Amino acid sequence: MDFDFSDDQEQLRDAVRKWVDKAYTFERRRSIEQAGGFDRGAWNELAELGLCGLYVSEEDGGMGMGPVEGMVVMEELGRGIVLEPLSHALMCSALLSGYADDQTKAKWLPKLCSGEALVVLASQEQGKRYKLDASSCTASAAGGGYQISGAKSLVPAGDQADAFLLSAMCEGELALFLVERQASGVQTRGYGTQDGGRAAEVLMTNTPATLITRQGLTAMHHAVDIGIAALCAQAVGAMDKTLAMTAEYMNTRKQFGATLSSFQALRHRAADMKMQVELGRSMSYYASLKLNAPAPERRAAQARAKYQIGQSMRYVGQQAVQLHGGIGVTNEYMVSHYFKALTQMEMCFGDSMHQLGEVSARMQDTAGVFA
Repeated sequence: MDFDFSDDQEQLRDAVRKWVDKAYTFERRRSIEQAGGFDRGAWNELAELGLCGLYVSEEDGGMGMGPVEGMVVMEELGRGIVLEPLSHALMCSALLSGYADDQTKAKWLPKLCSGEALVVLASQEQGKRYKLDASSCTASAAGGGYQISGAKSLVPAGDQADAFLLSAMCEGELALFLVERQASGVQTRGYGTQDGGRAAEVLMTNTPATLITRQGLTAMHHAVDIGIAALCAQAVGAMDKTLAMTAEYMNTRKQFGATLSSFQALRHRAADMKMQVELGRSMSYYASLKLNAPAPERRAAQARAKYQIGQSMRYVGQQAVQLHGGIGVTNEYMVSHYFKALTQMEMCFGDSMHQLGEVSARMQDTAGVFA
């Protein structure tokens, strides 16, 4: 199988990597974290690179690219553990492009592409964990439109976003709606997350909403699968950078008069880290290449990829801290921030145990080594 990237994809990678290296330094990230975990200026810079409209057609103001380009971009953003939720721009633009009517597309897609509007997916609810097939939010018809009441949790940059895409029960079925943050009845409570980013609790009371599709469960599964593929690529970038920092530290830090990299046992652990990074990379490719597959095949692929990535993230992050010693957990040193980011990624869109259950549930009668 050909895993070479095209010239356009390599140019896209170079552009994003240069932005991360020059414009999104560790010092800038620390300042964004201390200021609350989200920076509209950095978001606008991502939009200027065209990244917010990566999955939007050129007719609607986007770049008209696909999953492989999304993977390339997210991997580079992962190297800088960028806090701004670009994966949500990819998910929401795909949902609006694929499920919304022409009027809604015309209103939101150009603003999303330009960075004028930040639209995020609100999929989490208290007590629901990773389940998508039900919602405690309820929607009802009102005045030619809809009203929603309910709450969503852990909404990325929820108190900074301009709109949310969320599911709610409507006439006995799960439907997908768009809710503007400034609409009446919306209350948000923002807070910092463990990786330095920002999230919010969102409460809605008789809030006006726009119906996107009655196929709410199908749309939510589609969005989450896009999010998993993006997160897998982001994790590969973060793991790659974590390994590079660990190797550099081992080549310079001396113990008993010799560099750490001269100790065979430690070299073996670094080699195991490299193996886990490459396992994760192969599954990230697999996840992205399956995004356009039929839904059952796509969902199974994302579960497999997320499970392996979860195992790899845990191993790479923990070994990096162990090989650095005490400095590996200090807030002033970069590796601790990568460790926290990898740990939080493992919990997003279904942790490893949840994804293992998804893999198991989708096994066919022919599954196994004797098939």
